[in-house]
Amino acid sequence: MTEPATSKIHLVIVDDEPLARAILRELLAAHADLQIVAECGNGFEAVKAVSDLKPDLLLLDIQMPKLDGFDVLDLIGTQLPVIFITAYDEYAIKAFEVHAVDYLLKPFSAERLDEALVRARQRIRTKERAPVREIVSAARPDRTPLQRILIRDKADVHVIPVGRIDYVESQDDYVAVKSAGKTYLKEQTLAELETLLDRGAFVRIHRRYILNLSRLARIELAVTDSRIAILGDGTQLPVSRSGYARLRELL
Repeated sequence: MTEPATSKIHLVIVDDEPLARAILRELLAAHADLQIVAECGNGFEAVKAVSDLKPDLLLLDIQMPKLDGFDVLDLIGTQLPVIFITAYDEYAIKAFEVHAVDYLLKPFSAERLDEALVRARQRIRTKERAPVREIVSAARPDRTPLQRILIRDKADVHVIPVGRIDYVESQDDYVAVKSAGKTYLKEQTLAELETLLDRGAFVRIHRRYILNLSRLARIELAVTDSRIAILGDGTQLPVSRSGYARLRELL
């Protein structure tokens, strides 16, 4: 049954299969309080739609090419409630259930969608937000090192292969990713990013810096027995004692 509402809930459908979007559109038509403001066939379109339209709810497919549902979640953060749509994946479903996140397992019935929408309305009313990082981590258990970093800049998405990163600098709850003379800000802590990068290629040389080892030209002594890492382009970064110990293990 559709719950009464005083105003429309704006939602975005994200699924790379046109038939799946059509089925969702038909099922959602039974809910007078819902208004579909966009349909997206890939993750890039989804990030742009969220940025431009500021919807109240996202129906998000997980298995998509280029940017999958977890990539989209990583980029949009905790802005809005999400109902995940997925084919069977034991890790993803376990993650959803642990964190009490709504999901639809394909193929799903109108009744199952109704149940998810009831919970989604409650989340919208209470402004409850899902623990994004925990969900992504639990749903991707293989722990293989990052191959790329996704960074959202308003409606744009930058995809940076990790091999093109020079270094990363901590800026409170953000990291500044330095690549080819440009700086990209991502809402993530340096400690979290450190756990995702290849420990053989990236080294925490200071509490504020992670260095791509391939960019290191030399290490020089500075004042008071401290050290400085000199990069190939001349950039100088401080090296702490513990950071120097890590460097010595890899050099």
